[in-house]
Amino acid sequence: MSYPSIDKQLTLIQQGTEEIIPEDELRKKLEQSRKNAQPLVVKLGCDPSRPDLHIGHAVALRKLRHFQDLGHQAVLVIGDFTAMIGDPSGRNKTRPQLTLEETKVNAESYIDQAKVILDIDSLKICYNSDWLNQMNFSDVVNIASKYTVARMMERDDFKKRYKSETAISIHEFLYPLAQAMDSVHLKADVELGGTDQKFNLLVGRDLQREHGQVEQVILTVPLIEGTDGVDKMSKSYDNHIGLTDTPEDMYGKTMSIPDTMIEKYFLLATNADEVVMKRVQSELADKSINPRELKRELALEIVTIYYSAEAAAAAEQHFDQIFIHKEIPEDILVIKLDEDVTLVNFIFTNNLVSSKSEGRRLIDQGAVKLNDLKCSDRDHIIKKGEEIVIKVGKRRFLKVT
Repeated sequence: MSYPSIDKQLTLIQQGTEEIIPEDELRKKLEQSRKNAQPLVVKLGCDPSRPDLHIGHAVALRKLRHFQDLGHQAVLVIGDFTAMIGDPSGRNKTRPQLTLEETKVNAESYIDQAKVILDIDSLKICYNSDWLNQMNFSDVVNIASKYTVARMMERDDFKKRYKSETAISIHEFLYPLAQAMDSVHLKADVELGGTDQKFNLLVGRDLQREHGQVEQVILTVPLIEGTDGVDKMSKSYDNHIGLTDTPEDMYGKTMSIPDTMIEKYFLLATNADEVVMKRVQSELADKSINPRELKRELALEIVTIYYSAEAAAAAEQHFDQIFIHKEIPEDILVIKLDEDVTLVNFIFTNNLVSSKSEGRRLIDQGAVKLNDLKCSDRDHIIKKGEEIVIKVGKRRFLKVT
C-alpha cells in the first residue's frame, strides 16, 4: 500500500502523545517501512483483569487506531497469562491473582468493546498465554537472569512499597519480564501504553536487545482523570465514563466534568485536530464565553463517536429536559409495589445502585431524593400504595405507584 509522508504520519502519531522513546528511532522505522512498503508491528497489551472499558482505556486504543489508519499492523495482546500475575503498576499492594478462565471471560468482553474503536478486520488479536504457557522453568530462570533486583527496585511502585515495608511478592517482579517477552515473541516495532506503563515498556526494549532484535520504540499516552477531575479514571473511584454506558449517561457524565478538564478531554477522548484544539483553547481563554457550551460540544462528540449523531442529539435533549427544565424523563420506569419495602433494597433490586452498600453511601451523601426531597434515613420504608419519584444521583430515576 501507499503510506502517507513521514511528517504526516508523525503529526497524527504525536497527537495526544505524552512521550516517544526515542523519537528519532521512530522516524527511521517509519522511513524504512515506507521505503519497503512493509507495515510496522504496533503492539498494545491489554489487561483483562476487569471486563469493563471506559474512555480512559480508549486513549491508548484510539492511538492504536491511528496506526491502523496509517496502514500499519496493529496487534492487540490480550494479557490473559500476565493478568494471572497482576500488573503492579500504580499499586500499593499485591493484586489478587486471577485464574486463566476468569481472564479469558473478561477478554471476550474487552474485545467486544474495543471493536467500537479499532478496525477489527485488520486487527491481529493474540493471547499471551499461547507462548508464555509454553515456557518451562529453565526459560523463566534464563529470562530472570537478564534483569537485576536493583533495576526492579528503581520502579517507583516497588520503591514506595519497600520503604513503607509493604510486602512485594517475587512473582510481581516477573510481570514486566513476561510483558517484555510479548514484544520479543511478536518482534514488535512499536509498543503503546499509558504513562504508568513506562517501566514495563522499557523492559521490552531491554529483552529485545538481549535476544538480538531491533529494539521497539515506546509511545506513552497520558492517563485521563475521571469526571471528578482528580483521580485517574476508574470504575473503582466511580468517576468513569464507560464505553457501554447509555448515550444519556455518557452525555450527562461528560457534562459533569470540571471546566479545567475540557481541553484534555477534547484532546484525548475525541477526534479533535489541531484546528479544533486551537479554537477550544481560545474559547476557554475568552471570559465572555461560557465553558458550558464547549462542554456540550464535547459531550455531543463523545456520544457520537460511540453511538451516532442521532443518539447524541437525543441524549442532549434528555439532559436538557432533566437538568435545565427540571423535568422527569418521559421514559421513566414505573414500578407497582405489592408490599412495603426498604428504600435500600428497592433501589438495589431495581438497578439504581450496584450494591446495597452503595445505596446506603448515597443516602448518607444526600444523593437520594424522594419527590425531589433528600432522604437521609438509611432505614426508610416505602409503603405499598405510595406514589413516589425516586432520584438517585443526577441521572437515575424510578417511579413507584
